[in-house]
Amino acid sequence: MFEDVPQERHSATAQPGEIDALRSSNIKTQLDLMLLALESLAGISSEAMLKTAAQLGLQEAIGDRVTLWRLRQSSPLRNSQGGRKKLDVEEARSLVLLVGALARDQHELIRRAVALLEQYAALDRPPHEASLLGDYLDRFTHAYQERMVGGDRASPALLEQLALKLLLDLLFYSGPDGSRRLWLSLFDRASGTEFSRTSGAEFFRATGTPSPRSTTEPPSRSKTPPT
Repeated sequence: MFEDVPQERHSATAQPGEIDALRSSNIKTQLDLMLLALESLAGISSEAMLKTAAQLGLQEAIGDRVTLWRLRQSSPLRNSQGGRKKLDVEEARSLVLLVGALARDQHELIRRAVALLEQYAALDRPPHEASLLGDYLDRFTHAYQERMVGGDRASPALLEQLALKLLLDLLFYSGPDGSRRLWLSLFDRASGTEFSRTSGAEFFRATGTPSPRSTTEPPSRSKTPPT
């Protein structure tokens, strides 16, 4: 998923605490798609997302349904964008924490879905024959076609591929260190910007997660924010 997003040129006009418009659009796209996948798999509602955000102390960035809606509508894939062009550091951090927490809450369900995917692949059977995966794929496809630009013309095969890739990503980010992993993956493409220089260490301090330098298998150099 992340590898498929084009690497745009960084804008010289980006200000500290912001990502330039092209990069932020991609980041918001990925976060919105991951929330869409969680909705489709586990039936997570906006109210449930807001409850989790409140438990994480994220009310300032994600305080109500309108705020959450505007953050998600700002994805360039959405039929109706919210008119926002840049991503605030606190908003990005909050969405990453929200996705990580929701994925952790649904870890067993995500793991079961991935196990079914592997089982059916080994049997050379289509994933939608498994009821859990079939329901997930149907809900994801319907939501994507309804909400995204050109969604009604999107190839069902490509939408299935996207949904399954998101499912695998969710498993990766559903572990105890998931939010940190997601942050590093998303902002790898922001390396060299003022954002990556100022916000990497702040994220680890704010969330209480260890810096990559303290892990036994640190990420690659390009993914390690300065501390």
